[in-house]
Parts: sequence; structure tokens; C-alpha cells
Amino acid sequence: MRLAIMQPYFFPYIGYFQLISSVDKIVIYDNVKYTKKGWINRNRILVNNKDVVFSLPLKKASDYLTISERSLADTFYPNELLSKIHGAYGKAPCFQSFFPVLESIISSKEKNLFLYIYNSIVELCKYLGIKTEFIISSHVSIDHALKGQEKVLALCEVLQARKYINAIGGVELYSKETFREKNIELKFIKTTPFEYKQYNNNFIPWLSIIDVMMFNSCDAVRELIETNYELI
Repeated sequence: MRLAIMQPYFFPYIGYFQLISSVDKIVIYDNVKYTKKGWINRNRILVNNKDVVFSLPLKKASDYLTISERSLADTFYPNELLSKIHGAYGKAPCFQSFFPVLESIISSKEKNLFLYIYNSIVELCKYLGIKTEFIISSHVSIDHALKGQEKVLALCEVLQARKYINAIGGVELYSKETFREKNIELKFIKTTPFEYKQYNNNFIPWLSIIDVMMFNSCDAVRELIETNYELI
């Protein structure tokens, strides 16, 4: 069984979906600390030829809370975000087919940060035809005080993974030899760089999956997700 483990991210870049698609099961962390400077509740889209950050505003709370303990702010109005996306991509070739999907996801009444983002990932994977099984980390019986590689290995053991696939950014964090000692093959997924036409502008890479979906058909995006990477 192939396993991946990730934090939840709000409309992340295409590599996140390649990771999900490459495994049989993915664990999404809900009981790890929320980090302000990370990308959990924000990403980038193309606005007037520039990459612009969009985000989910959160209620003020302690910096020590987990992702599942944080909530969306009362000042978050889905229609405002949808209007921003509409303004940015209203003339994009795939806007008419993809925008209703975004409307359905973004208009969710859920206020819990983890559940809101988790739902957005699951629903978008359904739309893209990704069949991977999702598991919420707190539902798995391990010592959740474990950190880093030890926690990953514990999850792999309990879920009986024989191959663990991690994002390429974790190359320095995990040891293939240590995983091999546990009879687990460790691989890293690396997205192959690619370009597509963004209106008539110079290409800006690695924006939110929203940008990819607005300029490419669903079938083309599926093909990119399923084939445009290597495991190292």
C-alpha cells in the first residue's frame, strides 16, 4: 500500500494533487500546530499579470492551537473571494466549466479551518477523478506526540504502508535507509516543470490549482496530475 501524509492547504499547487494521486491512501494532519507563515489558508492566483495572494481570514486565537482548533473569521464572506476569482479569471478559457465547482466548494457553511480546507481538497479530488482514500490524522491510533520522521514511520506502520511517498521538499528530512529497515520504500515526488498559456502574459509558474484549472481542460489537468512528475 502506498501512503502519503500532508498538512491541509487551501487550493494548493498542482504538485499537491500529484502526490495525492500517486498513493492509495493519504493522511491529512488535523492535530498539528497551525503556522501563521505557512500556506495552510492562503495561496496565489494571477491578477492583472501578477501573482497575488488570496487567503482565508481566521479568528484571533493562541499561536499554540492546532489546525483543527482554528476557525474562520466572521469577516470571511465567500462571495468576496469568489468575486476576486471571477475578476481574475472571468475571461479564461475554462472559467465557465470550473467556476461553478469553486462556487460550491468556497460557499461551504463550515467554519472550522481544518474541515473547511479538508472538504475543499476532497471535493476537488472528486471533480478530478482522484480515487485516493483520505484519512484524518487524529483518527489514527498512534502516539501523536511523536515528531518528524518518527511520526511518519508510526503512521506507516499502523496503516501497513509498504511505500511512503513524500513531497520533494522533504529530501533532507527523511532517511531511505531508516525506512528500509522498517520494510518501507521511501520515494520523493518531483513535479516536472511545465507551462501553459495564461492569457497573453509571461508565464508565472506554481500558482494555485485554480490557475491551472482555469487555463486547461479537466482532462488536460488530469493528465498532468497523473503523468507529469517523477519519483526519486
